[in-house]
Amino acid sequence: MSSDSSPPGQLFVVSAPSGTGKTTVIDRLMERMPRLIRSRSYTSRARRSGEIEGVDYNFISRDRFEAMVRADAFLEWADIFGNLYGTGRETTEAALAAGADLVLVIDVQGARQVRERLPGQAIEIFVLPPSFDVLAARLRGRNKDPEEAIVQRLATASREVGAVDEYDYVVVNDDLERCVCDIAAIIVAERAKLVRQRTSIAPIVATFKQA
Repeated sequence: MSSDSSPPGQLFVVSAPSGTGKTTVIDRLMERMPRLIRSRSYTSRARRSGEIEGVDYNFISRDRFEAMVRADAFLEWADIFGNLYGTGRETTEAALAAGADLVLVIDVQGARQVRERLPGQAIEIFVLPPSFDVLAARLRGRNKDPEEAIVQRLATASREVGAVDEYDYVVVNDDLERCVCDIAAIIVAERAKLVRQRTSIAPIVATFKQA
């Protein structure tokens, strides 16, 4: 638990259309910002090759996921292309109370739920692809989905981009390194705000009053 001398942690929400490269961006961000913790989501989808239980996701059955929804166990959850994804409510709130800075990588509908549950508490960042055509090329270049699924993802992306005004910050992923640096700069700036630093700088300010 946080004490009077230790403010609660900050919650960062990152959203981006499928194919924007958010997984790579966040992986690079975590490498350079060790004080930042990525929240591990629950999902009902099957584990993909190379994914590790308890590291990439908490993989659970659809029945268990739906039971957790009924028990109000999620801070946010969403049905994304037929699979369920959610962020544990109690673990997130406990981590923030203990002073941890968390990043949630969630979609637009999940971000709206966080806004409703924790009004004014999350710093929200939207990552844009350079253009619709570039996103379409990236999705087709992955060779992971049939054309019908790609068309569906592009339609969803268009709706999600329409929600960009709901976010605090927007970063364009036209260059991976620059995108990661821009998000890192946002996090550093948010951490440096006076409201976050007031308690920690009080002893320094006090030395000037005593002079």
